Amino acid sequence: MPSATAAPKKIALFGGTFDPVHLGHIHLARTAVKTLELDQVRLLPCRISPHKPGSNPTPAADRLEMLRLATADLPWAVVDDFETRIEGPSFSYRTAEEIAARFPQARLFWIMGGDQWAALDQWAEPQRLAKCVEFIVFTRGGPLMAREGFQSHALVADHPASATAIREALACGAEHHEWLDPRVSRWIREHHLYHHVQ
Repeated sequence: MPSATAAPKKIALFGGTFDPVHLGHIHLARTAVKTLELDQVRLLPCRISPHKPGSNPTPAADRLEMLRLATADLPWAVVDDFETRIEGPSFSYRTAEEIAARFPQARLFWIMGGDQWAALDQWAEPQRLAKCVEFIVFTRGGPLMAREGFQSHALVADHPASATAIREALACGAEHHEWLDPRVSRWIREHHLYHHVQ
């Protein structure tokens, strides 16, 4: 692992709602770090997901803090609030261009699932995103669809965690969930989050 003061050479961007962050997210990030020898994973909770326009996520401040708690022991993890600070939907290409401008010498990657890879044509400006990043695509073992002009790395990793299932369990009175870091569970209890299913 490079020193903390060294400029990161390989950075993966991991976007999502993270409502809440769970052990599945951490498992995917850790797998990417180990497999591709990444220096850093920047976790970027979105303000408004373009893919979930009608959603009403937990306030960004809570989601950011839960991410900080869940990654406190991971030296390669950085919680980045860029998408929560800008107006409008959180478009991935805009985020990638921002990070590329901050780290012009770095090799950038974008972490996503196989379902997102299949739907990439529906994203805003996918070609602009592809100019900035290489895609780390998590599959369940099937072949990855080729996309001309898009550099991809297929990784096999799976985890049963579901943010929807976690929210539903907590709304039904669960004090903790096996897919949550205990520190995140404590934050949820102390701040009375997820009393109602979202």
